[in-house]
Amino acid sequence: MTPLGRPGEEPTPEERRALFRVVRGEPTDEEVAALTVVLAAAAASAGEPAVPSVRDRWSDPTARFRVPLHPGPGAWTRSTWPR
Repeated sequence: MTPLGRPGEEPTPEERRALFRVVRGEPTDEEVAALTVVLAAAAASAGEPAVPSVRDRWSDPTARFRVPLHPGPGAWTRSTWPR
C-alpha cells in the first residue's frame, strides 16, 4: 500500500508536498480554506518563545538619572564606569 492508501498508485508531487490531506469525505473549498487558516494560526502561535532583547547602555533611559558624585582621587574616571 502507498502512503496515501491507494493500492498501486504513487502519490503525485503535490500530494507529497501537502502539509495535510483529507482521508474521508468531500470537503468544500471553503472548508479546506478554513482548516488551512486554523492550522496556520496554530503553527504560528506555537513558535519558540521570544528571546528578550539585550538593551545597550547607550539607549538605556535610566542612564539619564544622575547618581551621587563621590569626590576623591580618580573620581572623574570612575564616573563613566557602568553602574
